Amino acid sequence: MTTNPPTLTLADGDPAEQAVDAVVIGVYSRPADARVPLLLADGAESLAASFDGRLAQTLALLGATGSAGEVTKLATLGTITAPLVVAVGLGPEPTGALPPPETLRRAAGAAARALAGTGSALFALPVGGDAADTVRALAEGALLGAYRFTGYKTVADQRKDPLRAVTLHVPDAADKAVRAETKRAPVVARAVARTRDWVNTPPNDLRPPGFADAVAGAGEAAGLAVEVLDERALKRGGYGGILAVGQGSAAPPRLVRLAYAPRGARRHVALVGKGITFDTGGYALKPIHGMADMKSDMAGAAAVAATLVALAALKPKVAVTGYLPIAENMISGSAYRPGDVITMYSGLKVEVLNPDAEGRMVLGDAIARACEDEPDYLLETSTLTGGQVVALGKRVAGVMGTPELCERVREAGEAVGEPAWPMPLPDDVRKAMDSDVADISQVNPLFDRAGHMLQGGIFLSRFVADNVPWIHLDIAGPAFHSGEPTGYWTKGGTGVPVRTFLELIDRIASE
Repeated sequence: MTTNPPTLTLADGDPAEQAVDAVVIGVYSRPADARVPLLLADGAESLAASFDGRLAQTLALLGATGSAGEVTKLATLGTITAPLVVAVGLGPEPTGALPPPETLRRAAGAAARALAGTGSALFALPVGGDAADTVRALAEGALLGAYRFTGYKTVADQRKDPLRAVTLHVPDAADKAVRAETKRAPVVARAVARTRDWVNTPPNDLRPPGFADAVAGAGEAAGLAVEVLDERALKRGGYGGILAVGQGSAAPPRLVRLAYAPRGARRHVALVGKGITFDTGGYALKPIHGMADMKSDMAGAAAVAATLVALAALKPKVAVTGYLPIAENMISGSAYRPGDVITMYSGLKVEVLNPDAEGRMVLGDAIARACEDEPDYLLETSTLTGGQVVALGKRVAGVMGTPELCERVREAGEAVGEPAWPMPLPDDVRKAMDSDVADISQVNPLFDRAGHMLQGGIFLSRFVADNVPWIHLDIAGPAFHSGEPTGYWTKGGTGVPVRTFLELIDRIASE
């Protein structure tokens, strides 16, 4: 059940004469003492002329202020070809030629979401002379903003169809760089939508075997090499961490390996994603208000799988292998307990102190296995700790690991609107995770919840092979949006960090 984004085309004709159902324009806010409280952004010139220069005043009368993301609709009554003008706020007029790409991305997303139930729309938002980067932002925003997850709604009036067709107004629709972006954007949008769909699927319909089958099916359809280890193969292979977490569930765990290996690749990237399809906390039972969104605890694995599928279509000259440890952390007579000692795939023995710190257990096995393939870079992502949300909030991920690679992830995330902030791996936290009975404790008993995000990164570092540059990207907050829709984020799964990974892999391919 993968949501397809709207179709995407380009146009360079007069926006006032386009045969579409709506034209989207941008508006800037102005100071309170300005004669006209709004300023029309580039792209709206012909529409302003069609309204005899009164378009800004009319939108202001309808309550438009130009604040970022605000959407105002105006019936054109035959003034232009399209029956509807949609004005989206871009905030104060920028000092440069264009608003930042993320402002445009969010504006396009807000407009596309507001146009649910509409067939087609022309986005006449500011583009500028060197249009490719701006077109990428606008295309991603519009396609992602149109996403809706309604697979379980049965009442017809609750299933308003998303926008079906997006046309971007550009200076030159024949520009090769711009056309390339319109080919890339739907692939990226489908990858994000696939991730969101998996994250949004109710946990009773996406248990470990079913999730593994869905990932394998998507990988095979894309032409990837696929390997799935069931519980018997995991036991033969010695994947103690994955088995320990999954042993309390009636739905047994899996480890999925996806491989994209183009000819001529000179770099190999390993991607690892946490795939806990539901997390009760085990015998460290979560409170009910903290458990309801735990269907999203497989967002890392979903993002890794969707990234691999997208790479098969985008075809960068980089080999990429994905590893998805998938389990369900449940309570039963066979569930793992505090005090257990688990022998991991690497041979390291781990003392379990908190069954709710299950993600690092499955990831430790997957990271050790990924390192056997000798990657040039290892990128791991997971909804690992509530400490990430406490430290950085719901929008900014925490990234730990090799400093140079952390900075590259931060730069890639900034470029695509998925911010991440580098965090330390302190020695005092590391030393306090030594165990009296095993090689390492699963959590730091002295610090308890203090520095919990950092404890997760330190634990995972023990499974990374020497000389492999690596990062751990904690997306506990950014992977799932529980508030009202905003920008190109709908409620539920966000698809973070698919676009960061694709951007970083593009940069590695250009080395």
